[in-house]
Amino acid sequence: MRSIGLLEEAADAFGSDMFVELTAAQALTVLARLEVVQRRLSASGLGLIPTVTTQASPVELGGTSFQDVLSQRLHISKGAARRRIADAEQLAPRRALTGEMLAPQLPNVAAAFRRGEVGEEHVRVVRQFFDRLPVVVDAPTRERAEEQLADMAVRFRPEQLRTGADRMMALLNPDGEFSDVDRARRRGLTIGQQGFDGMSPISGLLDPETRAYLDAVFSKLAAPGMCNPNDQTPTVDGEPAPEAAERDTRTSAQRNHDAFRACLRSSVMSGELGSHHGLPVTVVVTTTLHELEQAAGVAITGGGTRLPMRDLIRMASHAHHYLSIFTDNGRPLYLGRTKRIASPDQRIVLHAKDRGCTHPGCTTPGYLCEVHHINEWAHGGTTDIDRLTFACPAHHRLLNHGWKTRKQPDGTTQWIPPPQLVRA
Repeated sequence: MRSIGLLEEAADAFGSDMFVELTAAQALTVLARLEVVQRRLSASGLGLIPTVTTQASPVELGGTSFQDVLSQRLHISKGAARRRIADAEQLAPRRALTGEMLAPQLPNVAAAFRRGEVGEEHVRVVRQFFDRLPVVVDAPTRERAEEQLADMAVRFRPEQLRTGADRMMALLNPDGEFSDVDRARRRGLTIGQQGFDGMSPISGLLDPETRAYLDAVFSKLAAPGMCNPNDQTPTVDGEPAPEAAERDTRTSAQRNHDAFRACLRSSVMSGELGSHHGLPVTVVVTTTLHELEQAAGVAITGGGTRLPMRDLIRMASHAHHYLSIFTDNGRPLYLGRTKRIASPDQRIVLHAKDRGCTHPGCTTPGYLCEVHHINEWAHGGTTDIDRLTFACPAHHRLLNHGWKTRKQPDGTTQWIPPPQLVRA
């Protein structure tokens, strides 16, 4: 640990230097040298990650996953922690089952990164190249490609490297052939965070089968005049009237969006999705009676989505089970020892009270949470609403490894780590 102490002292000494006397050219030289040092330090940090991930479990380190552990301890986002773990898998030395050290999966890129000749942006381009490379490309060809990409990364900026990587991909896969394994590996849909206006970005890749289903649905429901929210009675079945199609001024993208919404609404209203965590699969929304009466404000769904009150009222007109107003109506929320599993009524109240996992810093919404007894059922705890809380599955498992919970006077839930983590 002495080396890290010396490094910290050097950083302090560097930070105390005065650069006001430097010329622009000299300052640029210092910046270039500092960039190399930062890259070398980043490479050393990646080399430590396998030690963390192989010598202890996430629970022993106070988290639910290694991504969670690094995010908490390094004070970085979970996305950044996930990228560092993935980078370490490609750039850090590996250890075989027999104990011998093996070269990194991207040995030439890793060596250039350790020397400070390439940065994280170069690494990202190379990793994306191999993520897209078909599995049919043999190992010797992959090795030569990695060597050439590392050489280009040393000589060119990330934008130029990306252009070279795209040309190399065209040479290695000129016919654009991908197997089922390639498509299965790359499929996915991602919904981004809500913006200030309530809109959410969506991106991803659909496999051919999913695209075929979507094409069939859109050919019907995204046709001009179909599912038009501007119509007093939107057409969702049969053929739209000619005048409905003529007055439809929506773009193709807007018609696709409205058709997708109609499909989801129909699926939820069908009642054929069964139940999830003790409740029918539906949209659980929490609001206040005052906001509902005023038709103003923003409600919150069980998934954490902010929902304008006007949208909520429109949704409630389609299905009565979208909306629950909480009043003292005498429903059985105190079950004592008669039942271990929380009732649907209790889960709905937890959606309103906790919104999601109550572990500090966890953003898992209520839809994905389990109900936790503050006093464990096995030890005499009761299934009463003021002794229950939401916990996501990952944090719920921590309670089997020394973590404890207790209710605060204000009704919130406090999570208490085991003594060894407090000392750490």
